[in-house]
Amino acid sequence: MYIAIVQIPGISRTKEKAMADAGTTIEKFSKVDGLLKKYFLNGDAGGGGVYIWESKEAADKWYTKAWEEANVKRFGVKPVLTCYDNYVFLDNQNGKVSFDGLVQDIA
Repeated sequence: MYIAIVQIPGISRTKEKAMADAGTTIEKFSKVDGLLKKYFLNGDAGGGGVYIWESKEAADKWYTKAWEEANVKRFGVKPVLTCYDNYVFLDNQNGKVSFDGLVQDIA
């Protein structure tokens, strides 16, 4: 797995506005190849998202110069992108842990 955190600093929205904005992009994000999950973020530091990708290659296809320019146009600020490889995933809700894709019950 590959995780990208996108921060849009300085935008301030109410919960209702953040939810409405997210709702307008659900269809678009539901069709992005390789995107497993997207968490929409909103807080005092701004907005953004946490993206869970199946691979770095899938993420690299999304985070292009055109993507950056579209975000600058939409939000008036350059997004901050930070990416991570993810080898271990703990799922307390389901009592599972994954080590490099091998899922096990938590002992």
